[in-house]
Amino acid sequence: MRSNLPGTCAVLLAALLVPTTVQAQDTARQTPSSARALESRARSDAVPEPGAAGPALTLAEVLASARFHAPQVLEALARVRGAQGRILTTQGAFDTIFSADADTRPTGFYTGSDASLRLTQPLAGNGGSIYGGYDIASGTFPSYEGRSNTTGYGRLTAGTVFSLMRDRLIDERRTNRQLAEADLVLAQTDQLLVAIGVQTRAIQAYNSWAIAGQRLGVFQGLLQLALDRQAGLKRQVTEGLRPAILLTENEQNILRRQTLVVQAEQQLQVSATALSLFLRGSDGQPVVPGAERLPRTLARPMPLAANPETLVARRPDLKVIDIRVNQARQRLALDRNLLLPKFDIKAEVNQFLGDAGAGGRAFTGTESKVGISFSLPLQQRVARGRIAQTNADIDAFAQRRRLLEDQITADIQALSITAAQAQRLLGIAIDEQDRAQTMAGAERRRFGAGASDFFLVNLREEAAADAQVRRLDAAFRQIVAHADLAAATADLDALGL
Repeated sequence: MRSNLPGTCAVLLAALLVPTTVQAQDTARQTPSSARALESRARSDAVPEPGAAGPALTLAEVLASARFHAPQVLEALARVRGAQGRILTTQGAFDTIFSADADTRPTGFYTGSDASLRLTQPLAGNGGSIYGGYDIASGTFPSYEGRSNTTGYGRLTAGTVFSLMRDRLIDERRTNRQLAEADLVLAQTDQLLVAIGVQTRAIQAYNSWAIAGQRLGVFQGLLQLALDRQAGLKRQVTEGLRPAILLTENEQNILRRQTLVVQAEQQLQVSATALSLFLRGSDGQPVVPGAERLPRTLARPMPLAANPETLVARRPDLKVIDIRVNQARQRLALDRNLLLPKFDIKAEVNQFLGDAGAGGRAFTGTESKVGISFSLPLQQRVARGRIAQTNADIDAFAQRRRLLEDQITADIQALSITAAQAQRLLGIAIDEQDRAQTMAGAERRRFGAGASDFFLVNLREEAAADAQVRRLDAAFRQIVAHADLAAATADLDALGL
């Protein structure tokens, strides 16, 4: 075997099933003791033939497992739950507030005691609030605490505060709620990005494992040819038709091919371990698939979109930037709100219950009050600084989106070219494999008829195996190119999402 075979195949991940065994021309039963031991060891080292027993593992099964059990996906889902918690936190700014106060004077000139209850409800559509309460007092109070006096049965209060300018249409509470809702969409979009990446890697890992099984089959078939030939050579040496040294040379050839089988078995086990990161049980633990679950044929390349360049708009990372821009615009609206004067109107009604209290003040009947409050920073530097900063952020996001859109378009075009060329290369590799197998078969027949030499027949067989491996390589590149293009265009159906 040429030295480039192991290196060429070490990273192959996907392919079409290729025939790997050819019937030997010689059928003699006797083998020398050394060759018999060599053959026994070679047969014991071989793993079960791919797909020989047990249910074959499918790509759909791997994708479903990765979608629901991959730690990266579960981490992204946890971030979504965290974003939902932040929304609930911001909604707390509109919670109804209950408060209670009580005071008494156990010693001193004045004997007054009072208690009050309050319910305050912030308004979700205005920067103000409404409130209501009940107060009751007894005893005497100093004049500067005259408000504490109530009638004998207390005082009922209801009032409201409305924002007429600043905080009327938007305020920090409502902006925080809107930003938290956008953060939830961001977390969900990030979850989708993570899922796309996981599914793409799962496709590669599955085909890596499956192709390792196919590659092992190629080298097992190559080894079997040498083992079958040993019996025929023994008979021909016994009859004096071949020199005895040819048996030793074939034993050396068996050892070399056995090395390739062992290396392929190692690669299969490594690929199965890598696949277990995506193939998990119901408890989330990795499951290492056995060789008996290898498929006989691999998953077909994903279908390509007719015009993938038109699918740029559905990329989740572009959606992330759009959400960031919307959040910046919400902050800009809040910043412009700071330019407005704080102008509030307030109204309150007090209903006194019963006769005048012990304080002797004639608080009876119904009392109503209406007032306004006004404030305005003269320099407005806070508002103007925030507006400038937020406008700069919006401009930066616009340029970032433009660059990302150009990059995505270029990537999709490059992947489309790669996928098309991978299909062409696969066709060439299939033709090369067919020619190499034809040449190897013809050379074996010539060798069996005594018209060829041992060196040439081995060279043809190893060239045929090399061509099979290159076909696997080409098929893998096509599968990966199609999967990458599906990920670049966010083709959720193709990715099992």
